[in-house]
Amino acid sequence: MNITALRPRLISKLEPIADIFIKAGISPNQISYLSLLFGVFCMIAYAKESFLLGSLLLFVSAVLDLVDGTVARKKGCQTDFGAVIDWVFDKYVDALAILGVGLSGTAILSRFFPVPPEADFAVVAIAIFGSMINTFIKPVVYAEVGFSDRVGGKIHDPLEGVGFFGRPETLIVLIVGASLGYAWLSVLVIAVCTNLSAIQRIIYLSRTLP
Repeated sequence: MNITALRPRLISKLEPIADIFIKAGISPNQISYLSLLFGVFCMIAYAKESFLLGSLLLFVSAVLDLVDGTVARKKGCQTDFGAVIDWVFDKYVDALAILGVGLSGTAILSRFFPVPPEADFAVVAIAIFGSMINTFIKPVVYAEVGFSDRVGGKIHDPLEGVGFFGRPETLIVLIVGASLGYAWLSVLVIAVCTNLSAIQRIIYLSRTLP
């Protein structure tokens, strides 16, 4: 079970925001681009050690990521391209946010051990890899196994509630941790948990797929 399984409830709470974008005539794809833009701003803020501002920008990006799909469904204008950039931009935002912490030069392992700065950046790289692979498993399953049925506009697959640490958990840990001055700890947690979650999903698939 993970927070992703609660996505439908969360999206329903954001419908008033979606209605604002609909009335303003802003398309779902334009909202996706805005989400990416806020992700870029988040990286810049984190890199400059403005962790509270960066966390606020990342939160806005995450909300926009949820709203774009809601707008598309309510307007009946869902497209394959929109679904693709939604996936791709999500990963760009995750990587940019984590990279921003790395570019800030904040100590991670070096605050406890006499290791060079490269070791800290290695943790950042592992966190980015874990975030990518943990999510990348799902589209691989779609492509290789052939899941295509959609529920509420999203492809439904057996991995929806599998993996204890998905994208929502990653964002929450980074937003809360960085805003409280523990960006280094957030990246360390993400590096460990995303990779463990990916392993958990692989084990699940090994037991359920032929």
